[in-house]
Amino acid sequence: MTRNQRFEACISYFQKALPEAETELTFGSTYELLVAVILSAQCTDKRVNMTTPALFQKYPDMPFLAGADYDDLFALIKSISFPGNKSRHLIGMAKMVMEKFGGQIPMTVEELMQLPGVGRKTANVITSVVDKQPNMAVDTHVFRVSARIGLTVGAKNPLQTELQLIKYIPQELIYIFHHWLILHGRYICVARNPKCGECGLRPVCKYYLNTILKSKMPL
Repeated sequence: MTRNQRFEACISYFQKALPEAETELTFGSTYELLVAVILSAQCTDKRVNMTTPALFQKYPDMPFLAGADYDDLFALIKSISFPGNKSRHLIGMAKMVMEKFGGQIPMTVEELMQLPGVGRKTANVITSVVDKQPNMAVDTHVFRVSARIGLTVGAKNPLQTELQLIKYIPQELIYIFHHWLILHGRYICVARNPKCGECGLRPVCKYYLNTILKSKMPL
């Protein structure tokens, strides 16, 4: 099977299995999404969703967050991983949006990455979710799942994974392919003991064919 054929098979499967795939972060605006994605670094979406209601009640928009007191903000997000760094990042991000971008969240990857706490992955998430731009955010799930299936070959870091994926995915599907891989990795192709028995991608998955299936063959 060629890599193109493997991508085509994955697209066909996901379009049927997860036609409405989207982020599991709860948000009501671009501001709320940006805050939630910054908080989600090395933290579960579930924990972030438990934390953000009180945060957004106290800081409902960018001007409020830009004027936040570090200790007050820290107290609201202390249950999240790295609350100190994230408190500083959120306040710094809000101040830069207000001062450099006139209060408007920029919508290019390059400009977003200028904001404190915003790396390439976060910028790709924001632009693909809000604008459906053809940007592929690569987290641990995307990195793992794409390699296991065989969509990427020899990728050693998120950027290499991103560049390989967008080479084969139709531009209009890149924004949702990101969610397909994340959800598949979160619930089926988990890090330990992947649920291959429940996976509809077994016929095209290199991990299943080369590891699981071969281990069941008689000696």
